Amino acid sequence: MTLFDLPLDRLREYRSASVEPEDFDAFWAKTLGGAREHALDARFARVATGLATVETYDVTFAGFDGHPVKGWFVVPAGVSEPVPVVVEFLGYGGGRGLAHSHLLWASAGFAHFVMDTRGQGSGWAPGDTADPVGSAPAFPGFMTRGVEDPEAYYYRRLYTDAVRAVEAARSHPLVDAERTAVTGISQGGGITVAVAGLVPGLAAVAPDVPFLCDFPRATTVTDRAPYREIGNYLKTHRGRVERVRETLAYFDGVHFAARATAPALFSTALEDQTCPPSTVFAAFNAYAHEDKAIEVYDFNDHEGGGAFQQAAQLAWLPERLRAR
Repeated sequence: MTLFDLPLDRLREYRSASVEPEDFDAFWAKTLGGAREHALDARFARVATGLATVETYDVTFAGFDGHPVKGWFVVPAGVSEPVPVVVEFLGYGGGRGLAHSHLLWASAGFAHFVMDTRGQGSGWAPGDTADPVGSAPAFPGFMTRGVEDPEAYYYRRLYTDAVRAVEAARSHPLVDAERTAVTGISQGGGITVAVAGLVPGLAAVAPDVPFLCDFPRATTVTDRAPYREIGNYLKTHRGRVERVRETLAYFDGVHFAARATAPALFSTALEDQTCPPSTVFAAFNAYAHEDKAIEVYDFNDHEGGGAFQQAAQLAWLPERLRAR
C-alpha cells in the first residue's frame, strides 16, 4: 500500500467539515443525567488468575439506563495506598477478554480498569456484556444500529457506558480519582476522545489510531469496514444521507475534542485505511487542550505504532499522572 490520504503538511492543518448540532451539549447532559438516575452500583470481586505480580477484580457497574456492564480492574500486587488509574476502552468487535490478559498498566504501577463493550466481544476477544436494546433495521455490525435517531443510536449507549466506567474506576478505594487517564485503540481511541469531552478533571488522554472521528470524511474517503457499514446502509436506504449525517454529528470525536480539558497523546498511521489519518488529525487539530502531541507512523496501516506506541505512552503518562 502507498500513502492514500493528504500529505502530512496538509494533515497538520486539516479541519473537519462536520457540523456540530446546536443542542450537542444539551443532548449529552440529558443523556448522562438519565444514566446517573440509576445507582452506579460498582462491584469488584477478586478473582484468581495464577499471577503473582497483580491482583485482578471482576467488575460490574451500571451503564446506560442502568444496564449492567462488565470490566476488569487490575492493580499491582500488595498495593495499599491510592494510585493513578488508567481506564481502557476496547477496539471494534472485542470484549474484555480473560482475566489474565491485561498486565501493562498494573506492571507500570497504575491501577487499570478495562471496560467491556456492550453487545460486542465476539470478534477477536470474548466479552460478557449484553446490549439489551434493540434497533431498527441495520447493516450487519454496530455502526448503523439506530443510526437515523440520535436517541436510539448504539454509540449513545456505549459512550454513556464509558463515562460511567470512569466513575466506577474512580469509586474504588485504591484509586486516586484526581489522577485518572483514559486510553484505547481504534474504537477504544474514539471512545477515549468522547470521554475527554464528557468527563471533567481527567489527568491524561491517550487515543491510539482513533475511530469515530470526522464522519463526513471517513465515510467517503475509505471503503474499509467498519466505516463502510454506513455506506452500505445508505446504499440500500436511499435518500437518508442527511438524516444519518445529522445523527452521526452527535457522536463525532471532532466535537468532543473541542471540549477536552486534559493533556493528550494521539497516534496515527499514514497508510491506515481503517481510520484514515485525516480523520485522526481532524480530532487532534480540534483538541482544545494546549498540551497535546501526536505520534505519526509513516509506513503503517491500522496496526499503528503497536509496541512502539505503548513505549511512547509509558514515557508520556507518568509525568501527567504524578501527584496533582
